[in-house]
Amino acid sequence: MFSLNAGAQSDRPEGNDNVDPAREAAPRKRRSAVSRWLRRFVGLGLGLLLLWAAAVFWLGLLYWGVPPVSTLMVGRWLTLQPVERRFISLDEISPQLPLAVMTSEDGRFCDHNGVDWDALRDVVEAADEDGPARGASTIPMQTAKNLFLWPGRSYLRKGLELPIALYLDLIWSKRKMMENYLNIVEWGEGVFGAEAAAQRYFGKPAKTLTRREAALLATALPNPLVRNPGRPRPGHRALAARLMGRMEGAAPFSDCLKG
Repeated sequence: MFSLNAGAQSDRPEGNDNVDPAREAAPRKRRSAVSRWLRRFVGLGLGLLLLWAAAVFWLGLLYWGVPPVSTLMVGRWLTLQPVERRFISLDEISPQLPLAVMTSEDGRFCDHNGVDWDALRDVVEAADEDGPARGASTIPMQTAKNLFLWPGRSYLRKGLELPIALYLDLIWSKRKMMENYLNIVEWGEGVFGAEAAAQRYFGKPAKTLTRREAALLATALPNPLVRNPGRPRPGHRALAARLMGRMEGAAPFSDCLKG
């Protein structure tokens, strides 16, 4: 005789007798939760990036007329460490110092648009897996790093420097760029800017720096926490002497700084 029971049982899919719908839904819920958190994380990252870009944009404009503040200064203030810095105009700085800095660090300062692409290409081609061994940084790139980024050697920081340097070079004159750079660059533990450095190492205002003193300050910049311009070691003195020789023929490099 035909059994209704048997017919009903045969309509069930084979092998699904013990399937728990809640267990099937759990992986989907987990994937959905992970997806939501991932979207939130990406959204937060993009939001912070846009906020940082807006800060760079507006601070760049603000620093045309307001003394700029570097990230290193901010870091020292936040950790209650002293900062020596007095902002002065480029007219209050001996012309020997910007000439020495340009000759030492950025000989094409007056010609490029913020980035020396030829020098940068050479550095990238010579880089190893740890990143570039030297920076090929122009003065605008170093200004960008000091104002908005962090010290260190990495492709990430270098990649961020480039657009900021191009932007600052676009909105600032070369004279303003040099003025801001010489007022934020670090010249020793807690010593920022030309005036503080001149007073600390030579006991005089930046306006009266000699060519030798300017060369000692410029050659200290690659390692300002080790090289003391007031008490230079033999290697430091030798670097400064060579720089003074190069400065003799470098005066045309500074034409863009004339008021």
